[in-house]
Amino acid sequence: MTTKLSLRAQNRATLDRQWLIERHPATALEAIEHLVGMQAQIPLAPYVGLWTRLVDFDPMELASLLETRQAVRGSLMRATIHLVSSRDFLALRGLIQPRLEREVYSNTTYGGKRLEGLDMQAVLAAGLARLAEAPATAAELRDHLAPLWPDRDAPSLAHAVRCLLPTIQIPPRGVWGKSGNPTLTTADLWLNTPITPTPDVDALVLRYLAAYGPATVADAQNWSGLTHLAEVFARLDLRTYTDPETNRPLYDLPDLVLPDEQSEVPTRFLPEYDNLLLSHANRSRFHPTPAPNPRPLLETLSKGTVLHNGYATALWRQPKRTKTTATLEIEPLTHLTPTTRTTIETEAQNLLAFTTPTATTTEIHFLP
Repeated sequence: MTTKLSLRAQNRATLDRQWLIERHPATALEAIEHLVGMQAQIPLAPYVGLWTRLVDFDPMELASLLETRQAVRGSLMRATIHLVSSRDFLALRGLIQPRLEREVYSNTTYGGKRLEGLDMQAVLAAGLARLAEAPATAAELRDHLAPLWPDRDAPSLAHAVRCLLPTIQIPPRGVWGKSGNPTLTTADLWLNTPITPTPDVDALVLRYLAAYGPATVADAQNWSGLTHLAEVFARLDLRTYTDPETNRPLYDLPDLVLPDEQSEVPTRFLPEYDNLLLSHANRSRFHPTPAPNPRPLLETLSKGTVLHNGYATALWRQPKRTKTTATLEIEPLTHLTPTTRTTIETEAQNLLAFTTPTATTTEIHFLP
C-alpha cells in the first residue's frame, strides 16, 4: 500500500523544490535550469520570480544572460513564451514541437481553414530565409510572406512560422531597464547551434519532478503540453504516493526526502503566470480548503500572487510609479488578520525596494 500524501505535504514538497521556503544562494542560470524554464509572456516577470527565490538576486545578472546569449526567450511548454537557458532551449525544443503544431492547426484565430491545402514547408522556408537576412517582427514577417501567398491570411502565415520554426525573441525584449517589440530569429541562427535532433523525454520528466513534484502524469502533461507521458512514467524508477482527493498515484524521484508538512513558509510574492501555479492539473495544493473567493484562472494568473503560509492569499499589481513614488496594490482573496497584513506588507516593501530602488516614497494599498 502506498503512502497517502496530504495536500499540505504536497504543498510543502513543491514549495521546497521551488526554492520558496528558503531563498537559495544559486546563480540566475542555475535557478532557470532547475525550474526547467520560467513563464515569460510578461517580459520582466522572471526577474520577480528569481528575486523571490534567490539570495541577493541582481536583475543585471539575468539581463547579462540574455544579452550574452546564455539564456533565451521562446515558445516552449504549453506553446507559451518561456525564459530558459540556451542549452535547454536547444535540448527541449524538439520535444515540444507536437504541442506547437497543435497550436498552429487548431488555433481558431490563425489556424484551421486558413491553412488548409497550404504547402507549409514552402512557407517555413520563406520565413527562414527572411529571418536569415535579419531578425524580424511579426509585422515584418507578414509583409514578407503576404506577396508570396496573396490569397492567404498573412497573420496566419506569420503565426505558423513563429510556432513551427524554433523562434526566439531577441534582446532588448525582456532585458531589465530596456524595452522593445518582440523581434524574432531562430535559435540556431542566434546561437549558431542546431536544435538537438534526439531530445530526451525521460530526462524532461525527471527534471519536472525535481522542480514540481510529487506529481501525477496529468500534472506533467499539463505543465509540458505533451501527451502520452504515462508510458514514460511507467518505465522510470520512481517512488509512488497516493493523492487523498483523487486516489491517483503521485510520482516522485526515489532519493528526494520530503520536508515536514508542518514547516513554516515565509510570505512570497510570485509574478504573473508563475509556473508554480500553472504546472499541475490539480492546483488545490496551493489553495486553502475550501478555496476563498474562487476566480477564473486567467483572471488571477494575469496578476501577481501573494503566497502566505504557502497558499494563494492575495493578488498584487505591478507598482504604479511617479518620479518619486511607487505604489503597490494588494487585493486580498480572503480575510486577512492584522498579523497576516503586516507580514504581507513587509514583503511588499521588500519587493518595491527591488523593483523601484530609486523611489523616495513607497506605499502599500490593500484594496477592499
